[in-house]
Parts: sequence; C-alpha cells; structure tokens
Amino acid sequence: MPLDSASGLFLTLVMGHCLGDFAFQSDRMAVEKCAGCDKTLPWYWWLGAHAGIHGFLVTMITGQPWLGLAEWVIHSLIDIGKCRHYYGLAMDQSLHILCKFVWVLILARLLGMPLF
Repeated sequence: MPLDSASGLFLTLVMGHCLGDFAFQSDRMAVEKCAGCDKTLPWYWWLGAHAGIHGFLVTMITGQPWLGLAEWVIHSLIDIGKCRHYYGLAMDQSLHILCKFVWVLILARLLGMPLF
C-alpha cells in the first residue's frame, strides 16, 4: 500500500468517493438507480454499477478486494435508503464517509498503521 498513515488513506478514500459519487456518476445513473425511476434499465443494474464503481475504487486504493466488496454492498444499502427518502443528501454522504473511516480503522488495526 503506497499510503503510510491512516489519515493519508482516509483522505485518499474520501477523494475516491468524490470521484465515484460525482465525476463517475452520470445524471441518468443518479436518477435511475432508484426503484420506480428506472426508464432505460432496471434500477438495480444502475445501483449495482454505481456501487460497483465505489467498490472498485476502495479496492484500488486499499489493495483489499474484501473491503471493496464490503463497500459495494454497504454503498448500495445506503443509496437505497436515500432513494426511499429515509434521509437526504447530507446524511447519505455522511454515511458514505463514515464507511471510509471504518475501513481505515480496520486496516490500521490489521496492518499496524500509524494514525497520523
């Protein structure tokens, strides 16, 4: 792993999240990943692809495919909650960032990585 501290890893994961949620997510994907809003493909294809991008980014940044898989699943669940209007954008983004923090804590513990 090229990152030598948990804080550096966290910042990199947050930057990756910004890419995945804003740069790599088309307007169509953002709308049609919600059940009932799908027009061109079933919603779960859009959601799976979007969350899969996030899983890929986490895998590439951490070097841990199992964390990428966890990200893929949890990102999907968080987005389903937002699509069902259980919470808004601010909570959605907070939950995603919290996941990145949890991934860092897990890796820091497993790899003996310094926090700063």
